[in-house]
Amino acid sequence: MGRKEKFVYNIHTLTYEKVVVPFKTRIWQAFGFFSVVLVTSVALLAVLYTYFPSPREKELIREIEQMEYKYSQLNDQLEVMSKVLHNIQERDANVHRAVFGMDPVDQDIWNSGIGGHEAHPELDAFKYGGNYIRKTVEKIDVLSRQLTLQSKSLDTIQELANNQQKMLASIPSVKPVREDKLQKSMNILSGFGYRIHPVYKIKKFHEGVDFPARVGTAIQATGDGIVKEAGWHHGYGNCVRISHGYGYETWYAHMNKMNVRVGERVKKGQKIGEVGDTGLSTAPHLHYEVHYKGSPINPINFCMDNLTPQEYQQMVNSAAMANQSLD
Repeated sequence: MGRKEKFVYNIHTLTYEKVVVPFKTRIWQAFGFFSVVLVTSVALLAVLYTYFPSPREKELIREIEQMEYKYSQLNDQLEVMSKVLHNIQERDANVHRAVFGMDPVDQDIWNSGIGGHEAHPELDAFKYGGNYIRKTVEKIDVLSRQLTLQSKSLDTIQELANNQQKMLASIPSVKPVREDKLQKSMNILSGFGYRIHPVYKIKKFHEGVDFPARVGTAIQATGDGIVKEAGWHHGYGNCVRISHGYGYETWYAHMNKMNVRVGERVKKGQKIGEVGDTGLSTAPHLHYEVHYKGSPINPINFCMDNLTPQEYQQMVNSAAMANQSLD
């Protein structure tokens, strides 16, 4: 069936004339029609997608909600971790102050932020979830930095503890001869200070403490160290000298036998020789000296093993009494 034709009545000619629509007008009419259809379709789709999401969109919405909940839990866990780390940091600071006498980690450094430019600009690409991710990442950055600071602080503590342990093992702190091997009581020792010399019969400064014991009684190193001398020393006879570091040296004189060599490392309590009567000596004994930074100091202050405070004080008082030395 052909296209219907339209006619209009011309009042001037009194005839019906065929209506001819220009091509350009028909184009504009078609364009208008399709525009109305297009706008209407878009509006309908917008309404549908807004109020009637697709199954895929519903799944994504549920996943986003679950992610938000998980991020919230993760932030809570990070808060707990931060509190635990702060507790460790406070205990660390107390250890630094109480044990090692040094300053703890500066609180301004500990609490400072990352600073500078935006640390994670890539998160700007996340229009909806960027804030959740940014908060979590920022907390992780702070914790990571504080963990690094705490790790370095603990490394310092460990190094100090190792040095402290080494120092405690090195500094002389025990008697060179076991108390049960002495021939006389610890209360009648010939101590440090001016004494009557047994040979010259004059008052002479006695730079050590004499421990009377039988020939062959074991002599022990009073601290960790390195043997600096092991041989004949004028007046001292067979003599061993040990450097303990930290400014300390110990001397062991009038020995009958020496069990160590120069350069040998020794441990506290290790046998280094035996009591004798060599050199300028009037009876079997060990003459023991402690030197600090090149000067002799009272060895009795370093013979603290197996003594109560009362026994130690009694020994100090007895050693301080003026009497005749054995060398």
